[in-house]
Amino acid sequence: MQQPILILGGYGNFGKRIATALTNGRTAAPLPVIITGRDADKAAALVRELPPGMASFACFDAFTDLDQKLAQLKPAVVINTCGPFQDSDYSIPQCCIKHAIPYIDLADGRDFVTGITSLDAEARDNKVPVISGASTVPGLSSAVIEHFSDAFSVIENCTYGISPGQKAERGLATTRGILGYAGKILKPAVCQKIPRYGWQNIFRQDFPVLGKRWMANCDIPDLDLFPQKYAIRNLTFSAGLELAPLHLGLWILSWLVRWGLPLKLQKHAELLLRASNYFDRLGTADGGMFFRLSGQDKGGKAHIRSWYIIALDSDGPQIPTIPAIILARKLASQKCDLIGAMPCVGLVSLAEYLKELQPYKIQTYEQ
Repeated sequence: MQQPILILGGYGNFGKRIATALTNGRTAAPLPVIITGRDADKAAALVRELPPGMASFACFDAFTDLDQKLAQLKPAVVINTCGPFQDSDYSIPQCCIKHAIPYIDLADGRDFVTGITSLDAEARDNKVPVISGASTVPGLSSAVIEHFSDAFSVIENCTYGISPGQKAERGLATTRGILGYAGKILKPAVCQKIPRYGWQNIFRQDFPVLGKRWMANCDIPDLDLFPQKYAIRNLTFSAGLELAPLHLGLWILSWLVRWGLPLKLQKHAELLLRASNYFDRLGTADGGMFFRLSGQDKGGKAHIRSWYIIALDSDGPQIPTIPAIILARKLASQKCDLIGAMPCVGLVSLAEYLKELQPYKIQTYEQ
């Protein structure tokens, strides 16, 4: 009998989408899951929504009780959605290594994802894969670069960013992560000389279908991973809110932090998230991501490629879940021989990604 996949934070914004995809069999054979969290009522409610017999739940604190629970439940794979990862340690993946259980997380914290290789020797000794960043960045972003890389002899510039729809469900962990570095100086990327600050350097980006939206600096692991992996000379990433008043309001708060006011915005993440929900009626449920690569083609001539992914009707939050879903299926069915601790760079192809997104209202555009 197939061992279940354990989803930490399984009833959260991303966890419930992963659970649904793994159990419903829409794009692959269904797999059983265990929904975990500290709220038994929420976990049980999600189990009732999933196909009968495909889900169960376990109520515990992943940071204190995981060792005992892994010995008891013996899952095939552990998927960790318990963000924000910016301030997390490696106790959860280390526990999975101890029990020789494959580990995947959806982390986007720069230091957390890039530092996961510190567990590589331990993971190799136990012959287990530990994968961090199985999400939009660096999971999808690396897939896009690898898809277009054959058209370039050298990629000189890579500019990309994400703008979710106002009505698309927003997670508290993601909100805390952004607020944690808004207005603070970001660690420079390779070859970067001009300092960058979180949620600053705002600009307008034009998206197919969506139109123009404000964007601002965000901190992601790609800034450390991609210049070395893909020899990219200049890399910039941004994110934006659909509604200008909310985007510009956070931009103003970022200046207050930059000027030295003792504001700890992440401590007010829940309040600010609730406040932003009052503006939902003014926005849409449509979001997107843009990608622009420039450099030289195989003949040494200037070459530019642009790519967009647009999600409608609240389907945008499906996009970050896809690498974890694909990798969990492979690991659970033993169709993947990965060993060691690594960021999720080049582990999922763009073709695999888009195939998994076919059931949703998501389209891509290329220039």
